[in-house]
Amino acid sequence: MSGEGDGSRQEFDLENRLIDFSVRVIAIVEALPDSKAGKHIAGQLVRSGTAPAPNYGEAQSAESRKDFIHKMKIAFKELRETMVWLNIIQRKPLCAPERLAPMLTECDELIAIFVKSIKTAESNVNR
Repeated sequence: MSGEGDGSRQEFDLENRLIDFSVRVIAIVEALPDSKAGKHIAGQLVRSGTAPAPNYGEAQSAESRKDFIHKMKIAFKELRETMVWLNIIQRKPLCAPERLAPMLTECDELIAIFVKSIKTAESNVNR
């Protein structure tokens, strides 16, 4: 019984972590310069950086393991895109490094979690 609760707790924690990540992405977007490039990057980043949380939420209600994997892969792709935009912001630089560094770390950690989860789910499909 406790194993089921622990799994639910981990899912809830990851969902909250993704929501917190989205909120932090929004804060970075709002701090970007009001220039042509800043607006373009802001639009792209707000879309990719806020997408993983709802996609993960959808994965939790997947109709099958295959559907779960598909939705997890969508969230993973959005995290990868977000990482690219954060790196562009860092290299320009368009945002304070002290604000960006923790986001790059968090994005990298979330990507690693999704890689592991997808691999585990895919290996369970083949059983």
